[in-house]
Formats: sequence, structure tokens, C-alpha cells
Amino acid sequence: MSRKADRPAQEAQLSRGVWEVLARHGIERLTIRAVAAAAGCTTGLVMHRFPNRRALLLHARQLLHERTRARVEALEADAADPAAALRAVLAQGLALDAETATESVVWVGFLAASVGDDELAAQHRANNQAWRERVSRLVSAVAPGWSDARVATATFALIAMVEGAAALASADPASYPPAAQTAALDATLTALRLG
Repeated sequence: MSRKADRPAQEAQLSRGVWEVLARHGIERLTIRAVAAAAGCTTGLVMHRFPNRRALLLHARQLLHERTRARVEALEADAADPAAALRAVLAQGLALDAETATESVVWVGFLAASVGDDELAAQHRANNQAWRERVSRLVSAVAPGWSDARVATATFALIAMVEGAAALASADPASYPPAAQTAALDATLTALRLG
């Protein structure tokens, strides 16, 4: 009698393996063999779910989006008011601890990998659009009288500040420590009259 595989458990195991490879070795070393080693399974099992490296990359990019989306949804739900939600959601995008620093390195790797790869670029744009819509909605909630153009400009400035600071910090954490990143976020919110 054949045993049925626990597909959700296998997918979780493989996702953990994908993330471990990304976190420890970077996007360049994301291979089927590396994921199998990290997940403690055979390359055959990995290839059954991800037939090639491209499938691994697409899954890993979606995994990054799902991790950050779950975190921002929880932060937003727990915030006392729209201003607190906006700051918390933006702050989690900075490279403030080991987890967010790793996510920043992974994000920068995916940004680079999407150049010349239409499918990765489309996935990056779709996830980035969801991020912009969330920040825009929060900006509108903090400043309900603002025009659409002013909300769009503030959203762009905030995202550029957060993602730029996180990218810089991921490559040079000594020059861009967490305190400097959060001070820059608070200064930007204050300058935009959102904090």
C-alpha cells in the first residue's frame, strides 16, 4: 500500500530550505542541490516541486512577499491609530535586525535578478504595487484631506527612503545602523507632516 505524501508539510519544508539558502548564501547560490541539502531531502523531491532554478527563484520571490505581507498586516492590525500603523509598516521595511537585514539582502538580489527577466520583473512589479497601495492607503488615513497627487508624492518619498536605507544598510550596516535608519524615517515622516 503506497503512502500519501503530506504535500503541505513538504512544501513548508522546501520553503524553509529555499529561505535558508537565500539567507546564508544569497540568490546566486540558490540551486536545487543547495535547497535539497538545506531542506534535508532529495534533489528529486525538490525537482518534483521546482523543475528548475527559475521555478525556485519565482517561489523564493513570492515567499519574500508573503513573509513581509504577513508581518505588515499584523503590525497594521495592532497599531493604535493610522499614524502608528504607517510608521510601524514602514519601519519593518528597514534593515533593523537580522531578519529584516536578510530580507533586504534577498530583496536587492531579486531586484538585480529581475533585470532582463520579464517574469521576475513582473512579479517584482506586482508585489511592489501591493506595497505602494498599502503605504498610500495609510498615508491617506493619516492625512485624509490631501489630494491624490500629494498622497502619491508622499508615498513615493517614504518608500524610496525606506527601501534606499534598507539597501544601504544591508551592504554597509556599520555606516547605516538601526538608530540612523529609524531617525531618518522619523525625520521623513515629520518633514512630510505625517508623524
